[in-house]
Amino acid sequence: MSEPRMKVVLVTPDIPYNTGAIGRTCLALNLELILIKPYGFSIDEKAVRRAGMDYWKHVDLCQYENWQDFLDDRKPPRDSLYFFEEYGEQTIYDPDYDQEGYLVFGCETKGLPPELLAGLDDRVFNLPMLNPKVRSLNLANVATAVIYQAMRSQLGG
Repeated sequence: MSEPRMKVVLVTPDIPYNTGAIGRTCLALNLELILIKPYGFSIDEKAVRRAGMDYWKHVDLCQYENWQDFLDDRKPPRDSLYFFEEYGEQTIYDPDYDQEGYLVFGCETKGLPPELLAGLDDRVFNLPMLNPKVRSLNLANVATAVIYQAMRSQLGG
């Protein structure tokens, strides 16, 4: 039986550099990267490979045509889903992360679709920003911060 491991899910990512950088973080921590279509770029684009450098070919990557296909195939338990949005009522520091959980991030320009989050308010978390002049953070930076926080107990923290 394989070791439990978290998974990172990007729903309709738009920016290839973010996807490549997140893929590299996943590879560094032995996490699976799950991409939900449609993308705002070709997965074979140089920009994705460049951001992931020569590591991209080693990323444990799975792709789904849409969110429903992902749900039908993976059947994730509700409590193993962690959605990240700036308006989440809880912070990334609040949950006890499931070691086999799914860390779900939305499109850089639109976030996660409201219909995807319907009835899941208690599963939506934010990364605190203390200065109100900052509207948002780069998705790759947010994902990296979340991933390391979620894996803290596994990494010895």
